[in-house]
Amino acid sequence: MKKTIAAFLGLCCTVSVYAQNTGKLNVPAKPEQVISRHIYGHFAEHLGRSIYGGFYVGEDNTAIPNTNGVRNDVVDALKKLKIPNLRWPGGCFADTYHWKDGIGPKSERPTMVNTWWGGVTENNSFGTHDFLNMCELLDTEPYLAGNMGSGAVQELADWVQYVNFGGESPMSKLRQKNGREKPWAVKFWGIGNEAWGCGGNMTAEYYANEYRKYATFVSDWTNTGNLFRIASGANSADYNWTEVLMKNVPKNLIEGVALHHYSVIEWDKKGPSTTFSEQQYFTTMKRALFMEELIQKHSAIMDKYDPEKKIALVVDEWGGWYEVEPGTNPGFLYQQNTMRDAMIAGATLNIFNNHSDRVRMANLAQAINVLQSVILTEGDKMLLTPTYHVMEMYNVHQDAAWLPLTVKTEDYTLGSEKLPAVSGSASKDKNGLTHVSLVNIDANKAQEITIDIDGAKYKNVSGRILSSKKVQDFNSFDSPNSITPKAFKDAKLKGDKLTVKLPAFSVVVLELK
Repeated sequence: MKKTIAAFLGLCCTVSVYAQNTGKLNVPAKPEQVISRHIYGHFAEHLGRSIYGGFYVGEDNTAIPNTNGVRNDVVDALKKLKIPNLRWPGGCFADTYHWKDGIGPKSERPTMVNTWWGGVTENNSFGTHDFLNMCELLDTEPYLAGNMGSGAVQELADWVQYVNFGGESPMSKLRQKNGREKPWAVKFWGIGNEAWGCGGNMTAEYYANEYRKYATFVSDWTNTGNLFRIASGANSADYNWTEVLMKNVPKNLIEGVALHHYSVIEWDKKGPSTTFSEQQYFTTMKRALFMEELIQKHSAIMDKYDPEKKIALVVDEWGGWYEVEPGTNPGFLYQQNTMRDAMIAGATLNIFNNHSDRVRMANLAQAINVLQSVILTEGDKMLLTPTYHVMEMYNVHQDAAWLPLTVKTEDYTLGSEKLPAVSGSASKDKNGLTHVSLVNIDANKAQEITIDIDGAKYKNVSGRILSSKKVQDFNSFDSPNSITPKAFKDAKLKGDKLTVKLPAFSVVVLELK
């Protein structure tokens, strides 16, 4: 194994020979499809050090600058990322969470045992007010995951009333008693989570019936039709689950159908986060690119019942999943974040952008200290991961008009297996700027692409690149800025042709004027 890794490390540097590839960018006069900013959402579950020690360090903490217990450095970093929404409190945790335990004076809140993640006892000091007020600090929209597994219809209906109703009612009075006069007007609501597994081990048919009941009583207290109800969707390639939901749930009760898919090598052999071999890297990328097929097939099922595409496909859990870091709690899912994760992020976001007619919301799992995080913390230290930098580079696509981009590339090959080496997506923003994002996942070979541009004349091209010497490279607390975006100089415009030289395992975002 050591020889395999050593050989891979020697192969991972960019070679000087460029493979020849072609592409085409179409720029219609009036593009209609929009890449929703909500595709770039995030996820904060009560899991490991995501909430406690990640987002929240407590109001009495004098060692770490905070606002009402929320780390100021985390707020600043996520605001720069322009996160559009944040999902909470789970995940599996959501179906054991009773929201009334997390309101009122903190000294009076009951403790609970987090049976899903590490068996730790939580004191409920971070609850509904803390989360929703934090979302206001972050200038992001909250996405609340409701408890269907161990809760009740009345419990979820009361939660909606508590956070959304501005008139006089028992729940609005309780909210005001707890210090919040004005409602938060939360739009996004999950009706259960992973109902096929940790959310209750339900059949699709049983869940569809339960969903109908819950969704009926999750009322829009603003009377504006603003509520966006998201059904617990399929586990990866369970297409029957989507079929049953779309067939059995009335369209006036549902705005989104979820999908969960992780880029995991094998569930019982996930592999290490930083010392992986090329075969492990290749398999991880194969799992990540499978997202394309998943979206195509789930969308085809949704199209049968919803040809006007009114219901969104919401990929509210996605990302890489590896073994935890040695010496850490297995239930905390803490893992490092390398250039491999940057490849997963860039390639997956390209897929979402290119299917933005149906995919209108997604949530990377997760934001801090859990799985494919954008931020890691250790005491008062904080670092930004390669995934963070990809999400920041790509935020130019948020709410921009989608532009069709195709690329024909040499494959990334390993033995008898092969994957498309290069993926891309493009958009035009409200200021008329065109952005093209390109990812080369090949661990060994650089790629040169010549893209024909149809429908627009550009005079200038600039860009940024995220790259490193080895695909196993990562930012550490001792060296937090080892991997950061740099100016990209290997893109040239000549007439209607754009030529780009992509190093191995790199992410590039271009701006065309």
